Amino acid sequence: MKNIQSTDHFLEVTRNNGAALVYFSHDQCNVCKVLKPKVQAMMDENFPLMPMFYCNTVEQPEVSAQNRIFAVPSVLVFFDGRETFRFSRNVGLSELKNAIERPYSLMF
Repeated sequence: MKNIQSTDHFLEVTRNNGAALVYFSHDQCNVCKVLKPKVQAMMDENFPLMPMFYCNTVEQPEVSAQNRIFAVPSVLVFFDGRETFRFSRNVGLSELKNAIERPYSLMF
């Protein structure tokens, strides 16, 4: 999982990949720490061609603000440069997987 380094990097990631998942959180969020490796494992197993990125909301407040991130963890899924799904706080892995499956299968 690569880190988002700036607003420009975020725009590049979401526009230049047919599909991408961005995981927003920060180091003080214990729920985020537990969920992040689970989301990574689910992505690796089910969607190996879809890149996953991490955005630290404390280190990248502008990216977080532009994406209206008010709670962590937040998972944003992009297809063709557009936010397609958003999950915040209570992110269910099966719900996330089910949401990604159809558009992913059409792209890859």
